[in-house]
Amino acid sequence: MEIINWKELLYPYAQTVDELLLKFRSLDKECRQLGIYSPIDSVTGRLKRPASILEKAGRKQISPDRIEEEIEDIAGIRILCQFVEDIPKVIEMVRKRKDMTVIEERDYITNTKPSGYRSYHMIIRYPLFTALGEKTVPAEIQIRTNAMNFWATAEHSLRYKYSGNIPQDLQDRLKNCAEAAFHLDQEMATIREEITNAQRLNEIKNNLVANILENIQNLYFVAKLDDMNEINKEFIRLWNGDDMEALKKFNEKLNIMAEMYRV
Repeated sequence: MEIINWKELLYPYAQTVDELLLKFRSLDKECRQLGIYSPIDSVTGRLKRPASILEKAGRKQISPDRIEEEIEDIAGIRILCQFVEDIPKVIEMVRKRKDMTVIEERDYITNTKPSGYRSYHMIIRYPLFTALGEKTVPAEIQIRTNAMNFWATAEHSLRYKYSGNIPQDLQDRLKNCAEAAFHLDQEMATIREEITNAQRLNEIKNNLVANILENIQNLYFVAKLDDMNEINKEFIRLWNGDDMEALKKFNEKLNIMAEMYRV
């Protein structure tokens, strides 16, 4: 049997995972900072262990010298979404990128596996620039909801525990749980608009309050102490009242005061 230098073989894949994580986390961060809805809830990555690679190679009758050519999921990232409707948006994000090429897609959400597994898989080719030159590395991107991921993680742990031979009664219970997770996703989709509106309102309020506090802090250096005491009392009253319109008017009043003192 050919001896594999695992450190040398796996390094490009590890670097690929790191770079893909950075790219998609940055994309999520950019959306949030610009106030654009981000379909990405979180991103994680993983590198297949040598034992898992050898097991898959043996199962698929892949010779050691063909591992890099025929095993496409040594490097992988997982993008989690809050809602099923977010998954197509992430898929389009991946398809439109110029720094990677999609070579295969597997839809296990529309075509659920018999076990109940649901996820969307994309196999990509990623151009990696190393100290030894450019190398194209295959990687797998899994896209699923948090509910799908909870089920898949539990199923994977049981499959590992039972060496792939999960007892039939457990398989039946897992399938029932998969259906429950799917129905949870469907129910969450029906209340998505309400959740999104609540998140947007909370973000607006946080930005408004931050602006009010900044104005109050600036006025402390120029306004009278009695005036500041009244301003603080009014802010606390409005904050406790949770009236957004009243807070907006209060902030406008502070903006005018701050402008007057600047003049």
